[in-house]
Amino acid sequence: MVERPRGTRDFGVKDMAERLALERALDNVAKSHGYNRVQTPIFERLDLFTVKSGPEVVNQLYAFKDRSDRDLTLRPELTAPVMRMVADSMRADAKPLRLSYFGQCFRYEESKKGRYREFYQYGIEHIGASGPLVEAEVIALAIRMMQATGLQDWSVRIGHVGVLRRVLEQAGIDDWGDSEDFVGDAMRLLDKGDNSGFWEMFQDNIAMDISDDWMDLLANFIGASGKIQREGDPIETAREMFQGDAEWLKIWKDVLDDFEATIGAIEVLAPTPPKLEIDFTISRGLDYYTGMVFEFHVPSLRGESQVLGGGSYRLMHLFDQPDLDPCCGFGLGFDRVLLAMENEDVSIQKMERGQIAVIPLGDTHAQVLPIVGGLRNKGHIVHLEVRDRGLKRAMRWADGIGVDLVMIIGERDIESGKIEIKRLVDGNTASSNLELESIDDVICNLLDLG
Repeated sequence: MVERPRGTRDFGVKDMAERLALERALDNVAKSHGYNRVQTPIFERLDLFTVKSGPEVVNQLYAFKDRSDRDLTLRPELTAPVMRMVADSMRADAKPLRLSYFGQCFRYEESKKGRYREFYQYGIEHIGASGPLVEAEVIALAIRMMQATGLQDWSVRIGHVGVLRRVLEQAGIDDWGDSEDFVGDAMRLLDKGDNSGFWEMFQDNIAMDISDDWMDLLANFIGASGKIQREGDPIETAREMFQGDAEWLKIWKDVLDDFEATIGAIEVLAPTPPKLEIDFTISRGLDYYTGMVFEFHVPSLRGESQVLGGGSYRLMHLFDQPDLDPCCGFGLGFDRVLLAMENEDVSIQKMERGQIAVIPLGDTHAQVLPIVGGLRNKGHIVHLEVRDRGLKRAMRWADGIGVDLVMIIGERDIESGKIEIKRLVDGNTASSNLELESIDDVICNLLDLG
């Protein structure tokens, strides 16, 4: 027997129905914010990813040579392919571009629950405009997408890699040898939440002329996450960090003012998330981020809790093109979101318009088919029983495919002009005459569609 490759999955009817429902929900939110769907090839030239992430990334890719000896790879993510497409064929399009995308990605790494070698990513990019309003729009869209999943327990963390980098540079590490390596290593430790490792490295390299007061400010800055727009919050702490830096004070005052404006706009543009916090220690671990960064976490996923991440970045220079930057966007881990929904026993299908099974009995098809077509025209999802297998077996079929309502129409129902519609979850029934509008009203009442 030929087995499926390791790190891949098959999706049966029920699994696929839930996945399609989530994809539709995300698409609807993206469209409501003015984003349009694009698609890129499932394989790309290898150098698209090595120029972005370095040659060592090849060990994590499904890289291969084609028959013309060209180096190709199955795509490991979707941001770089979308930016390549913009550089190739969309530079003249009206800006800003608001693009959404969805598809399979591939990484050769150890597979485990929630992390697969073939996985799916949904993402958006806002290209050709920058500033607090752009950042707020992108994060507001991400919040609305998470809200659309039905998940209840999740959090949003927002930071700024430029502010974090400058704070670390202020410590006088320019005199410590390779300061760039130190800053990068320090940011990575903080990003992973390894504060003890950060302080150990910092103490080993600390400049002798750093004051105790400045060290206290740094400790407050590192530990101030989660407090928003209150005395002692991370933004105010960051302002204090720059007070003694006259050369940079004006620049970073403007940066922090913009950052504060982003936070304020999010609170107007989006529903209030379960938890929103400012955390300047996050940096996303990717060098191309230049400013604001953010992450969404779901605690039920434990060590793999991040389900969405993004920020402001610059990538167009990798294609030897003048920057349309900074851009702003995010990627959503489709599989991890579905796993979180499973953990919380959330079904996005149940949040959609209900599904109805119609079971004709006897010689009733001439009357039943117009009803089925009319309900579908009204947007209902209707499953028509097409096999003459008796009521008991037809009801088992309806229950097995997971519909919400069952409508049985027999010859006596046609004669009386009345039918019964049954809600499977609790067995409640309601009567309707055979007119389409009446049936639609009863269905909407049973499904509580208003």
